[in-house]
Amino acid sequence: MAIGRAERVNNSSSAGLFWSTAKEDEDQPRKAERNDDSTAAAIVNDHDELDGGFSSIDGMLQWAIGHSDPAKLKETAQDVQRLSPSELKKRQMEIKELMEKLKTPSDAQLIQIAIDDLNNSTLSLEDSQRALQELLILVEPIDNANDLSKLGGLSVLVGQLNHPDTDIRKISAWILGKASQNNPLVQKQVLELGALSKLMKMVKSSFVEEAVKALYTVSSLIRNNLAGQEMFYVEAGDLMLQDILGNSSFDIRLRRKAVSLVGDLAKCQLENMHKVEPPLFCDRFFLKSVVDLTASADLDLQEKALAAIKNLLQFRTTEALVLKDFCGLDTALERLRQQLQEVMLEEDQRDYAMDVEALRREVELIFFRKLDDSGSNMIR
Repeated sequence: MAIGRAERVNNSSSAGLFWSTAKEDEDQPRKAERNDDSTAAAIVNDHDELDGGFSSIDGMLQWAIGHSDPAKLKETAQDVQRLSPSELKKRQMEIKELMEKLKTPSDAQLIQIAIDDLNNSTLSLEDSQRALQELLILVEPIDNANDLSKLGGLSVLVGQLNHPDTDIRKISAWILGKASQNNPLVQKQVLELGALSKLMKMVKSSFVEEAVKALYTVSSLIRNNLAGQEMFYVEAGDLMLQDILGNSSFDIRLRRKAVSLVGDLAKCQLENMHKVEPPLFCDRFFLKSVVDLTASADLDLQEKALAAIKNLLQFRTTEALVLKDFCGLDTALERLRQQLQEVMLEEDQRDYAMDVEALRREVELIFFRKLDDSGSNMIR
């Protein structure tokens, strides 16, 4: 029904969302007429009495009787008796239509509406963006992300990555990232749809927001996904990371996500030592680009860089002397210690700085132990 489609209030897991489609404008006049009906207004506004809505016309009539003034009820009954059969049928249809309108759609139904709208080639840019914004919220629960897949939404979103509008591409990538996060099923399906290469091209976009969301989605797709990581390296993902980490002109958010991804890739490799180790992890120029991030004034970036270094230090192929002599890790850690001591004097950042310092000490301990082991092996 057009009314049920064009105007819905979602009280489920996406509470508070107002769904509006391309048909909303043409339905507005009828909506206004229905809102003039005082009975309808009373039903909609009395939330305590509704308690989830009416299950039947009889239920609604019983409620109306119980909440009506006897004199007015008698007068209304007389008016109803004067109605002709056709008028009575029309009134019943109006009540039925109102009941349909009051029904709360499920998240799956809202997802289907959004997908249908995105498949509508005549939809305006504004309505397409509205449909994507709706999906962005709806896909957060893993069950909804799986429904998005079942309803064919993933292929639609991957197609939107080619859209000429920057915002459409950005939000589509963002939705795919949310749906893929910690969801192997969706990860696999999105990768099979060929989204990874498109997203990696978007990371190079001159539009910063698009690039940031694209890298977020790349990370979501390949995190703890060995097949996805293999595809990432085939697409020269290692060079992409080196480029971002080694160039301070990139947006700070892009650099945070890049070094965070390095930490995730290293951790996954450590948990799957039977897999061939990517050359990236023992490349001295790459290692130096990660170590240099500790000199940043951004605590978040420093913390993520330390987490990545901690994982990289645990590879047998990572040479301690390279980290010391070429990358200057010992000097970088000491400089960071002094910087964090100053930051701890600021009350609003003290706790965070203390957490970063604890991680710094842990990295330092692993590093010096690796240096000692390296020296012992050389003596032998």
